[in-house]
This record gives sequence, C-alpha cells and structure tokens, in this order.
Amino acid sequence: MAMSTNDDGVVMAEINVTPMADVMLVLLIVFMITTPLMQHKVKIELPTAVLNHKADDARKSMDLAIQPDGSVYLDDQLVSEQDLKARLAVAAQESPQPEVQIRADKSIEYRQIWDVMSTAKSVGIVHL
Repeated sequence: MAMSTNDDGVVMAEINVTPMADVMLVLLIVFMITTPLMQHKVKIELPTAVLNHKADDARKSMDLAIQPDGSVYLDDQLVSEQDLKARLAVAAQESPQPEVQIRADKSIEYRQIWDVMSTAKSVGIVHL
C-alpha cells in the first residue's frame, strides 16, 4: 500500500493495482490460448470396448529367449534350431496364432536375432 500526501498535508492511502492488473492480463492470455484447444470441431462417437473373458479368445504367447552364447530357449526350454523350427511350425497352424515374444541379451549381435526372426517368419509366424 502506498502512502502520499496532498497539498494540505493530509495523508492519503492509495492501493497499487499494477500487480493485480498484471496477474489478470496473464490469466486472460492463458485462458485465451487454452480455450480453443479444449473444444473439438468434429464430434465423433467413440466405440466402447467389450471384454471377453473366454480362454479360447485369448491369444497365447510364446517366450523366445536368446542367451549371449547363442543358445535359444522357447518357453524356458533349451531348443536346437531344428526343434525351434518344428515347434514354431506347429504353433503357426494354431488358430488363433500365438504371439512370439523375443527377449535377447544386449551383448549378442543383431544377426543372431535376425536369424531367429527369419526362422519364425519362414514357418508362418505372423505375430512376432
């Protein structure tokens, strides 16, 4: 609050409204910018999801792990390249086809991962 005197020597109290005006202008600018962003010009009706808890509808997944030494584990079991190809070929015939999730050690070359991925694709695995 600022105090000043007039010509008669009487003290007059004045309220400094400059900071309040600054805050109000900043709020006005913020609202002017955010209001158009909250309004959508095109109204659409979004679909709602219906959950099926049937075991038959749920897609199974197969875990494929590649160790730093190049050994391959399918669902925590050590498999050879021929065994991997045979088991993936059987899984490719299932309906719905299981999803194959690949986990590889960070120290192996990408070529080894690519070989396993190309093996899975060659037998018909789609969800990799």
